[in-house]
Amino acid sequence: MNAVQTRSAEKALSVGTWLIVSGAMLYSVLTVTPLMAKHTAPEWAWTAPILPLVVDAAVVIVVKLDDVLARLGGHGGRWPVVLRWMTGLMTLALNTADSALKKDLVGMSVHAVAPLLLIVTAETGLAYRRAIARALSRLEDEQRAERERREQKARERAEQARAEAQAEREHAEQMAREQREHEERLAREQAEREERQLREEREARERAEAAEREARERREREREQNERDARERERQARERTEAERRERAAAIERERRERAERAERERAALLNRGPADGKLPEDEARKIVAAAFGAGLPVRQTAELCGWSVGWVSTRYAEHRDPNAGPGLAVAS
Repeated sequence: MNAVQTRSAEKALSVGTWLIVSGAMLYSVLTVTPLMAKHTAPEWAWTAPILPLVVDAAVVIVVKLDDVLARLGGHGGRWPVVLRWMTGLMTLALNTADSALKKDLVGMSVHAVAPLLLIVTAETGLAYRRAIARALSRLEDEQRAERERREQKARERAEQARAEAQAEREHAEQMAREQREHEERLAREQAEREERQLREEREARERAEAAEREARERREREREQNERDARERERQARERTEAERRERAAAIERERRERAERAERERAALLNRGPADGKLPEDEARKIVAAAFGAGLPVRQTAELCGWSVGWVSTRYAEHRDPNAGPGLAVAS
C-alpha cells in the first residue's frame, strides 16, 4: 500500500468516525433532553438540552485531539484516556437512565447501542490512526532511504561526469589553442583582403556619390521646372473657372431679369384690363388678386377688377400676407 492509499484510508476513517459521532450526539440530545426536563424545575425546563450538549462537546474534543495527536505520532498521557472513558460512560448512563428507572431492559439495551458504539469507535479509531501514522512513518522512512540511495548514485554519476568533463575540457583547450592560432592567421589574411575591399568600395562610393549628386541636381532642376509648369496650369485653370463662374452668374442674372419682366408684363396685363363685367372664374380671380397684392392696389379696386366681393378679396390678401394661415371662407358677391 502506498502513501496515497494510506491517506485515503485515513480520510475514510475520519469521515466515518465523525458521522458516528454526529449521529450519536444527535441521538443522545434527543434521548437525554426529556429525562433532564423531568428532573428539572419547570421554570428551568428550557435548560434540559444543555447537559447532553456539554457531554457531547467533550466527546468531540476528545475525538478531535486524539485525531491530531495520532497524526503527529504523540500521546497525551493518562488524562485523555480518563476523559474519553468518562465522557463515554456519562453518555451511556444518561442514555440508559430513563429506561433503567423504568426497569425496561429492552429500552436500556436499545439506548446503550449509540453510546457503546461511540466509545468503541473512539478507541478503535485511535488505534487505527496510530497504526496509520506508524505506516505513514514507515513509508516515509523507506521513501527517504530510497531518495538518499538515488542521491548517492546521482552524486557518483556527477563525479564521474566531472572527471570525464575535465578530460574533455583539457582536450578541448588544446584544440581551441590550435584553432585560435589558425583563426588568427585567417583573420590577418581576411583583414588584409577587407582593407583592399574597403579601399575599392570607398573609391566606388565616391564615384557613385558624384553621379548621384549630378542626378539629384538634374532632378531638382526638373522638379522646379515641373512646379513652374504646374503653377502656370493652375493659374490658367483658375482663370478659366473664374470666367465660367462669371458667365454662369451673368446668365442667371439675365434669366432672373427676364422672369421678372415677364411677371411684370403679366401683372400689368391683368391690372390694366379694367373692371370685370361679372364674376370671373376663381383661378383667374386669384391671379388678379395676387397681381394686385404685389402692386399694392386697395382691396376695393381689386374687387372691381375680378368681380368678386370685397370680403373674398380681403381674405385672399390675408392669405398673401400670412401664407401659413388657413384659407378663409369666400364671401359671395
